[in-house]
Amino acid sequence: MRRAAVGLLLSALLAALVAAPMAEAVTQVPAKTFVANGPVYAVVPTAAATYIGGDFSQVGPRTGPGVGVDSSTGNSKGLPEVSGGAQQVNAVATDGAGGFYIGGSFARVGTVAKRNLAHIRANGSVDTSFNPNPNERVLALRAIGSTVYAGGDFTSIGGKGRNHIAALTAATGAAKTWNANANGTVRALAVSSSTVYAAGDFSSIGGRVHNHIAALNTTTGAAKTWNPNADGVVRALSLSGSTLYVGGGFSSISSHSRNRIAALSASTGAVTSWNPNANDVVRALVVSGSTVYAGGDFGSIGNHSRNKIAALSASTGAATAWDPNANSSVLALAVSGSTVYAGGDFTSVSGHGRSHVAALNATTGAATAWDPSADNGVLALATSGSTVYAGGEFASIGAKTRKRIAALDPSTGVATSWNPKADGVVRALSVSGSTVYAGGNFSSIGGQTRNQIAALNAAGGAATSWNPNANGVVRAVSVSGSTVYAGGSFSSIGGQTRNRIAALDATAGAATAWNPNANDVVRALSASGSAVYAGGSFNSIGGQTRKHIAALNTSTGAATAWNPKANDVVRTVVPSGTAVYAGGDFSAIGAHSRSHVAALNVTTGAATGWDPSANGIVRAVAVAGSTVFAGGDFSSIGGQTRNKIAALSASTGAAAGWNPNANDSVFALVVGPGGSLWAGGAFTGFATVPQAGIAKFAP
Repeated sequence: MRRAAVGLLLSALLAALVAAPMAEAVTQVPAKTFVANGPVYAVVPTAAATYIGGDFSQVGPRTGPGVGVDSSTGNSKGLPEVSGGAQQVNAVATDGAGGFYIGGSFARVGTVAKRNLAHIRANGSVDTSFNPNPNERVLALRAIGSTVYAGGDFTSIGGKGRNHIAALTAATGAAKTWNANANGTVRALAVSSSTVYAAGDFSSIGGRVHNHIAALNTTTGAAKTWNPNADGVVRALSLSGSTLYVGGGFSSISSHSRNRIAALSASTGAVTSWNPNANDVVRALVVSGSTVYAGGDFGSIGNHSRNKIAALSASTGAATAWDPNANSSVLALAVSGSTVYAGGDFTSVSGHGRSHVAALNATTGAATAWDPSADNGVLALATSGSTVYAGGEFASIGAKTRKRIAALDPSTGVATSWNPKADGVVRALSVSGSTVYAGGNFSSIGGQTRNQIAALNAAGGAATSWNPNANGVVRAVSVSGSTVYAGGSFSSIGGQTRNRIAALDATAGAATAWNPNANDVVRALSASGSAVYAGGSFNSIGGQTRKHIAALNTSTGAATAWNPKANDVVRTVVPSGTAVYAGGDFSAIGAHSRSHVAALNVTTGAATGWDPSANGIVRAVAVAGSTVFAGGDFSSIGGQTRNKIAALSASTGAAAGWNPNANDSVFALVVGPGGSLWAGGAFTGFATVPQAGIAKFAP
């Protein structure tokens, strides 16, 4: 009996292993590849390179939105990655011992669950004892002695109900009895020995009516009579001796006309005569000696033209000769010795290309050689010793410029030198031998004028002479032998009238006689055997009524008898064995109710019993053995909660345990050489890592 039982157990285990989806053989956490700063719509992994196309402008190493940067080299110091939530670091404060408090919208720091507020020690470790766990964003931080003051959108922090502002024990993050109770967002803080100055969107704080700015007792949290009463949001505070400098969107403060910047008496709240008069919002202020540095959206301040950043005399308010001239908003400032660090949305400052963060000579305003190159906005800066901590909405520090198309090393994920530079969105890619075919919205790529479609040298990235010259967007490209199939919204391509679908000679670029003539956009193409499967918005193609999906004869272009009749847009079509997998906006296809994803019989077009039933659009499907990977906009599929990406049993449609949990749409899924799964999309992270735009799930 025992031997029989063991035999039955082994048989059951073997059956389970055979039925187990391939998903268990790829990692749930993406490998640490380069990331993109915009959506990736197309991915083609090959043995030589993984090609990506989309609407990004930079690719770079994955760092996440909070990075400690070496003040000499500009390189990351390898502090713990910040991930989860909205993946933003909005506030940074030094702890006085070489470490940093960071606040924003996030869920993890390194491997530790930390929601929206965390302490990183000087040695780079996450302080597990500090756990305030605010329920919403933290936008302002100040650490003074044994107290950390926090402001933001939260209503609970440190284990207590605290509306938008709190005082926390620096050791544990527990809320102190201090409770100023603001009725709106607190965006900026400044602290003296007896006073906490708070600014933001509120009209009541500390038990008093105070519009946008207040002074609070450090012992009780009660508002003082000090009441400048700003008529617009105050976004920046900087305290220097007996003067509090304020910036924001106001036009009146302390009963005086002051446009967006002012100096107030720290004791009385009265406005001083200092009046730089900015013509747009001031978002950052820092004082160093006799100079007030200001950043924001302005083009004029201190009676001079100054684009987004300026140095103002602390006595007169006049702009000094210091003029770095940023080309977009400056959102954060920090001063260390003879250097002014600036962060924001800019890509040029002081006549140099600097992506979102720069170091400026405090005397001349010239940009130094320091160039960390963030791939998106820098919202907060703080310095401690040789470390500049930058926080923001970026995914990478150390990014390289790659305009909408790039190649990554297939093993390391590092961007190669391949750089065709498209001037518009790249929406489709296909690789054949030494040629990369690209389709999209562009008019220039690979150093040549190429309208919507091009062939690029896989080695150098230069456009070849192949030039079909489409007059509308190309959304799908599929290569089969000597033919390149193209789909989109064009009406002319390869020198011929071709409505939304065409076959092009892979050598000459001329359109062949094949002409299915779709009556609306073709969004997906897949050549397989004697058929080209097409999906899109059409209801007529290949000379027949075909709603959103069709199979076309590769010789004639005529629609075959295969006719699943989807009731809405089909965005992906993937033939595999005896099934054709389709994903899109539909709720019915193949004569059955199927929510956004279905398996269709390759012969009859009828929907099989496979029915994962996604609750949102499925935009991508990839098949690997007994697993079907799906990506899109859904939050539920295969009977389980799965955000944007899932692995489904090819036999039952049930979701496997594999659950990377993407935070935004997945547009592309492809199984590459060696069994890696590559994903492209609008995501900026997964459950535990800040991987943006492109992700590799390794075997």
